[in-house]
Amino acid sequence: MADGNEDMNEDLQAEEEEEEEEENDFLPHRVTSSSFHDSVPEERSGHVAVAHGNYMYVLGGYKNAAVRGYHDFYLPREELWIYNMETGRWKKKYTEGDIPQSMSGSCAASVDGVLYLFGGHHARGNTNEFYMLNLRPKDKILCWEKIKEFRGVPPTPKDKLGYWVYNNKLIFFGGYGYAPRGQYHGTFEFDESSFWNASHPRGWNNHVHFIDLETFTWNQPITKGKPPTPRAAHACATIGNRGYVFGGRYQDARTNDLYFLDLDTWEWNEVAQSPDQIPTGRSWHSLTPVSTDHLFLFGGFTTDKHPLSDAWIYSVSRNEWLRVDHSYADRPRLWHSACTSDEGEVVVFGGCANNLLAHHQAAHSNDILIFSVQPKSLVRLCLEAVIHFKEMLANVWDCLPKHLLLSVNQRAGSSNTSGS
Repeated sequence: MADGNEDMNEDLQAEEEEEEEEENDFLPHRVTSSSFHDSVPEERSGHVAVAHGNYMYVLGGYKNAAVRGYHDFYLPREELWIYNMETGRWKKKYTEGDIPQSMSGSCAASVDGVLYLFGGHHARGNTNEFYMLNLRPKDKILCWEKIKEFRGVPPTPKDKLGYWVYNNKLIFFGGYGYAPRGQYHGTFEFDESSFWNASHPRGWNNHVHFIDLETFTWNQPITKGKPPTPRAAHACATIGNRGYVFGGRYQDARTNDLYFLDLDTWEWNEVAQSPDQIPTGRSWHSLTPVSTDHLFLFGGFTTDKHPLSDAWIYSVSRNEWLRVDHSYADRPRLWHSACTSDEGEVVVFGGCANNLLAHHQAAHSNDILIFSVQPKSLVRLCLEAVIHFKEMLANVWDCLPKHLLLSVNQRAGSSNTSGS
């Protein structure tokens, strides 16, 4: 896998070098409304992002609009934004094929260079459709494929669910959507407020489903132990054979409980946490693995409807939360995305900075926030030193190997200076 990722990263770097002037001509007939948004994604919340190699792939979500009384709209469904986590540069690509609807609250995962997309909410309601997109096609055409031939029974249409990746399976938990019609394992509870504003009432669930990525077979395992309550807008992360879930909304409360599901035995375990040092209850936050023993928690939305900017590290082996000081205390985020770079940095993109549920304009963002949670590699430190002293060293840059020279030039021309 490492060798394959390196090849793919080199291909993308070559594209950035060779196609810098034509990267927006992927589909020449597309016309964009702003040249600025040809180089930087529009602000958004409810989008998805996955990491593969040094690149983060972003799609979907929605933003504000002041058109005919509507206050938000879904972003173009054919756009895929690619962020180079090493250089801080964006590239926009247009996709083809069975393009999914413009949505928010979907689940996206990258497995072996393929982006998988499930669920979400679009203009006509929830969906349970499943898509795949090869991120490194040989012909360089990004073509979506909708999985129409599958076995088993998929989950009900829903959004704001979580997922884990394990043994070539995508395992989904919880969410907010329509009631199951057949026989399902787990609990579904209606949201009473949904009876008044929707033709199809919706609610929360704690169902577990998985799809085998080799056979495209859906299954719902019978879990053991005490499961979490139904919830949505929670955050999930995989460490080893454990699928962790923290927080989420259930009815009018946003929780701060922590569970893990043994992905071999399907047994639930609630983690007893010290009340003296524990993050407040929240939804719409992110939980990102940063080592084989640590999870990084950032942002979210409280029961009192306050956006959060706090960051925490959870140690699995010590069962301990540690609050992290950082430089983004004045930049809260909820319903953002977070990915881990090859350097061990957590790269947060987009999200909302105020009360998303209030009757005023949402403060959607297109900022990148970078959290350094591990020591930087020697190569990274050397590159940063070369750029820091560029006036002194620029005349000998040409002595560097080609791949390092490309990295130095790209970094030197990048405005990606945020870090903590």
